[in-house]
Amino acid sequence: MNCTNCAFRTAPFAPLPQTPLLNRSPAGSLRPNCRNPRPLVLPKRSLLSSGRRSLRARSSAEDGGGGGSGGGVEKWVERLPRGVLGADKVLRLIANATASPISQFVAAPTTFLHSVDPRIKLVWLLVLVVLPARSHIIMRFGLVLYLAFLSVWILPRHTWMDQLGRVTLLSGILFIMLGFGSNGVPPLVQSRTPPPAMVGLPNVPPSFEGYSYLIMKLGPLRFTRKGLSVASTAACLTFTIFQGASLCLTTTTPEQLASALKWYMLPFSYVGAPVAEIILTLLLSLRFINLVFDEVRNVALGIVSRRISWQKLTMMETIDVFISYIRRIFKNIFTHAEQISQAMIIRGFRGDSNKHKIYLRSTSSNGMADTVSLLCLMGIVGAAILSDYLIV
Repeated sequence: MNCTNCAFRTAPFAPLPQTPLLNRSPAGSLRPNCRNPRPLVLPKRSLLSSGRRSLRARSSAEDGGGGGSGGGVEKWVERLPRGVLGADKVLRLIANATASPISQFVAAPTTFLHSVDPRIKLVWLLVLVVLPARSHIIMRFGLVLYLAFLSVWILPRHTWMDQLGRVTLLSGILFIMLGFGSNGVPPLVQSRTPPPAMVGLPNVPPSFEGYSYLIMKLGPLRFTRKGLSVASTAACLTFTIFQGASLCLTTTTPEQLASALKWYMLPFSYVGAPVAEIILTLLLSLRFINLVFDEVRNVALGIVSRRISWQKLTMMETIDVFISYIRRIFKNIFTHAEQISQAMIIRGFRGDSNKHKIYLRSTSSNGMADTVSLLCLMGIVGAAILSDYLIV
């Protein structure tokens, strides 16, 4: 810079010493003078070399993961499953799950259970809920096999294959989780009781019959007899409740079930219980279940038929589609409920449930079928009672 109006002061500097501080050796080490006898070893490309240093960032995918394994991130990304839980597959699963007549009356073909009195079917449902929780483990699995055989015999092929598959999968998952989770992980505590050798007592001899509390061991998890009891109770109870209710609703009309429940609840009407309102609510609920399944299936099929390119959508856009799907289901369900209420008002319903008559066909039950059903019911209850005394 040339400035005519500025004055600079100059200060003298001492000259640099001519003796070099460091002497470079042929081996690449820098040796100091006699004042510092310890050698300072630096790499060949030392910081003293002049030049511009450049930095380059490399990802682990370029150098094979950085560990020389040759895998890298790209290999792991390729191994990840793609499209397992895609939105299109989820909607197709929903549509296929509701395609079978779940909780819907199947009029044809007419089977043995169609001619059984609905009051006997309600007793059967009560027994199927109580017996798995109070009977022996052999009786629990026996009830499961009995219901499975009855479903294959009564229901159509496409119906029982779909229902038994899903209920068996749910019960199997519940059995495995409870079997290994009830008493699977051993407690990390030490017993406060000293060993028998320290107190001078003889060791307890092992069982001569081969009894073992531990059934199976899978790593840190253990499958014990307690886990088997809890898992079998929960899994068999789940199977009997779902499949028994499905058999009852498939072979019985909602009007017959409402009339049978009204027959059992008739004594409560003398103490002021709203029996008529309860029966009417049950009848409307059984009729409304079919509408719910139909709406879930129809809306899912409507989205699948549009052939949306799910790969081009972001995560938030996919979530927005599912939120719209759920919103549409509830909107259609509320529309159906409003239409049902308007139809009841038009037909003269003004809130008095006693005037709403439930018609039951006179040929709905058969004496022979009712007798066989009662004999089977008494036989299963008697076998469950005797199993507690005979089977150890």
